[in-house]
Amino acid sequence: MINGILVAEELFASRVAYTFRTYSRQITAVIASLLLTAGGGAFAVASLGPDAAKLPVKQVFEAVTPLPVADQMEALDNHNFTLFRTESTRSSDTAEALLGRLGIADPAAAAFVRANSDARAALLSRPGRTVTAEATQENTLLKLSARWIPDGDGNFKRLIVEKAGAGFRVRSETDALTPGTRLASGVVRSSLFAATDDAGIPDAVAGQLADIFSGDVDFRTLRKGDRFAVVYETFDADGQSLRTGRVLSAEFETNGKLHQALWFQESGQKGSYYRPNGDSLRHAYLSSPVEFSRVSSGFAMRLHPILNTWRQHHGIDFAAPTGTPVRAVGDGSVEFAGTQNGYGNIVILKHGHNQETAYAHLSRIDVKVGQSIAQGQTLGAVGMTGWATGPHLHFEFRVNGEYEDPATIAQQDGGTPIAAASRPAFERMAVATRAELSAAFSVVQASAD
Repeated sequence: MINGILVAEELFASRVAYTFRTYSRQITAVIASLLLTAGGGAFAVASLGPDAAKLPVKQVFEAVTPLPVADQMEALDNHNFTLFRTESTRSSDTAEALLGRLGIADPAAAAFVRANSDARAALLSRPGRTVTAEATQENTLLKLSARWIPDGDGNFKRLIVEKAGAGFRVRSETDALTPGTRLASGVVRSSLFAATDDAGIPDAVAGQLADIFSGDVDFRTLRKGDRFAVVYETFDADGQSLRTGRVLSAEFETNGKLHQALWFQESGQKGSYYRPNGDSLRHAYLSSPVEFSRVSSGFAMRLHPILNTWRQHHGIDFAAPTGTPVRAVGDGSVEFAGTQNGYGNIVILKHGHNQETAYAHLSRIDVKVGQSIAQGQTLGAVGMTGWATGPHLHFEFRVNGEYEDPATIAQQDGGTPIAAASRPAFERMAVATRAELSAAFSVVQASAD
């Protein structure tokens, strides 16, 4: 019950904040006009009636006889319920397994899904697709709807299997995604990503949150009780989110210090993240070339796992499963893409100021020499080629050919403050952002209480 109330509060707060973000000028004008007339209005209303505290109070008691239990049960029996449930498809799904998770016990429906090529192609061996079932009280299928986003498409596909007489029929539709925003918040108990999981925040949003504050917050040393709030884009189909977009604003409180960020795009320029005072949060480099990974070996002396000798480790190793995407930590161009001795498959990027980054032991390479690369672009995938005892990414940072600690690169600034001409629009957005994040934190506090 409490969780339901909190969800409702969160949704209401998000809608109010979104309205303020969209119509900030109009709302400001209305509030101003109300303030100008508030004195006279308040006086007139106050003089129309007596003091409510002096009115007499009367209690009324009346006995109410409930319906007999038998009559209540009969009314329930005579009412036809439609049951709804939503699940995500899995790679191992059979028709019976998927319908079973949806609470459907209908052999005829399972047989139809298996036999129909469109239904089978949409529902089986297609992990991650959202499926909603409508069922009778007897758990037989009335309607099954699957929704997903085709690659490179701004629309979504909908496949519907529904009851038709004694059997079923299927139809496919294409519809437009509905853009929206979601407000979420959480408290750190062990790690950032455990906290975002608890808050129902998708991994893609959690990764953006880590990137935005990478220069201000050391996410490896978070404390229990640190808290955060985030507002991010969603793209919905039939009221359910199928994809997330950009983080619009975020706030992170750690060790008693508050860090805030909001997305703002100046006219004719690329958008970026800024502090409320207008300073840019963009850094020349991301803090990590691999999302959701742990550091297995740092920039220090170590016992080499293959040569069995003590020597300087010139980079950082990120442990991650084979096939995990590897991204460029900064803008640059591909200086080398191929195989080098113990590095195995390696990509070397050239950046400004005689700086280079290297990504080694890749299972595949997705770029070519001379290619221009944007920050965050995928270069290849984690592997264990070359001298590697397990799947991981070996990452190096070089300046003028000399090895530097890659842990320091996220500290380099890469953006400029808000221009004076854009300051008024930025200030209006900052006001809306503070309202959104304040609402999110109030939900966190209510949850803690």
